[in-house]
Amino acid sequence: MVVNGYGWHERDRPPTSDELLEANGDWYRHIIEAFGPRRCMFESNFPVDKLSCSYTVLWNQFKKLTRGFSADERAAMFHDTALRVYRLPRV
Repeated sequence: MVVNGYGWHERDRPPTSDELLEANGDWYRHIIEAFGPRRCMFESNFPVDKLSCSYTVLWNQFKKLTRGFSADERAAMFHDTALRVYRLPRV
């Protein structure tokens, strides 16, 4: 996003998922380490984030970030934590 200060919106080409991960990875890893995967969840700010990158690129960044986590930990960050926090029904 423009307000995040990375300048992605000023480039000729949008960032790749690897570039996003390079810029943001330390932040995400710190939070996951501090709170644990079962207290973290991924989200997006779309369509506002579209100023910086595509939806697919954003989510691919998250997938790459979590490659080293177990299947249960990944499920927590991509689904289960949100289900629990927002008290959504299981379908």
